[in-house]
Amino acid sequence: MDAFAQPGPDLLGGVGAAAAFGSCDHHARGRDAHDSGQTQHFPPAHVPTLVRVLTLDEAVRVTRTGDLWIFRGRSMPDRAIQTMTNSPVNHVGMAIVIEDLPPMMWHAELGRSLLDLWSGTHHRGVQLHDLRDAVTVWADRYGQRPWLRQLEPQATGEMEDAALRTVARLDGTPFPSTARLAARWAKGRVPRRRREEQTLESAYCAEVVAVTYEEMGLLPGGRRPNWYDPGRFWSGDDLDLLTGRGLGNEITVGVERTS
Repeated sequence: MDAFAQPGPDLLGGVGAAAAFGSCDHHARGRDAHDSGQTQHFPPAHVPTLVRVLTLDEAVRVTRTGDLWIFRGRSMPDRAIQTMTNSPVNHVGMAIVIEDLPPMMWHAELGRSLLDLWSGTHHRGVQLHDLRDAVTVWADRYGQRPWLRQLEPQATGEMEDAALRTVARLDGTPFPSTARLAARWAKGRVPRRRREEQTLESAYCAEVVAVTYEEMGLLPGGRRPNWYDPGRFWSGDDLDLLTGRGLGNEITVGVERTS
C-alpha cells in the first residue's frame, strides 16, 4: 500500500521535528501577550517548513474526522484577520469523514459558491462542504496555502456523532462582519459564566471548530467560543486536548492550480 495512504502515526512520523513552524517557541510565548491584550506581529516568513508534501488526493485519502485544515493567504482581508487576531494563519476548518461518504469540511466562510451538503443550498456562514472542493476553492480561487493537522488517536464513533449534532445545530449560522471580528476576539478574553449557553448568533471559522471540539469532548468548557482564533490551532500554540489526544504537526498539501 502507498505510504501516504496509511493514516495515523506512520504518516506523521515522516515529518519529524522540522515540521514545526519556524518560530514556534517565539509565537507560543507571544500567546501570553496575546491573552493579556498586548499586540505582537509576526512577519510573513513564519510559515511551516516541512519535509513531506502531500498531494490533495493523498491528503483527502488520509483525512479523518477531527483532523484540521489550516490556511494562510496574502490578500488584504487575509492580512486583516491575521493582524486582528495576532495569528500567522487566517482560516481553519475541521474534517468530517463518515463511513463511505466523501470527506467533508466543516467551517465558516463569507463565500457561497459551494453547495452546503447539510442544507442542500448555497449560503454564506457556517457550512459543510465537500472537502476536496473546499480546499481547491481556498487554494485556487482565494490563493491560500493549505496544511493538514491530524488528530491522534483518531476520533471515536461517539465523537463523530457529537460532531454531527453540532453540524445540525450550527449549520447556516451567519458569518460576522469583518468590522466585528476584532471586537469579538477581544470579548473572548473575558471568562465565560459557568452556566452561559454556547448559542452563536454569528460565528467565524475558529469558533465553529472550537465549539465542535468541545462538543466532541476534546476541549474543556469554560471559555467563550470567541477566545479561539485560527492561530490557536497551529503548532506554534499550546492547545491541550482532552482524552489523551493531540494534533500532529502541519503537513503541507500541494494543490494544482486550475488557471
